[in-house]
Amino acid sequence: MKFRYSDCSIEQLHQEIGKLKEQAQKAEQLGNISEMQICERKMQVALAYTMSPDDFEKEKIYQLKMETGYKFRISYINGVFAWGYRIDLLNEESENIEALPISLLGKKVS
Repeated sequence: MKFRYSDCSIEQLHQEIGKLKEQAQKAEQLGNISEMQICERKMQVALAYTMSPDDFEKEKIYQLKMETGYKFRISYINGVFAWGYRIDLLNEESENIEALPISLLGKKVS
């Protein structure tokens, strides 16, 4: 079934997240790491559509949920993606802008 997450209800998104979680677990059990990572990425994007982009502020810094110690400074928000710069453990900001689903952003640091 082809569909866009933006067209789905919250219930449909939660069903899709559950399916993707099962697929990721099966892929992991079979040792198919790339398939597992694809499912996890899709889960994060689907999860982002269950969240409100208004809860995130540009020019603020947030912890990254999946990368302990790393942070992310938002330059702008486009849909459910935050565009900005990753900040490493030495507090050095990356030179390249990147987009992350808002579901990967944790607590606001500053």
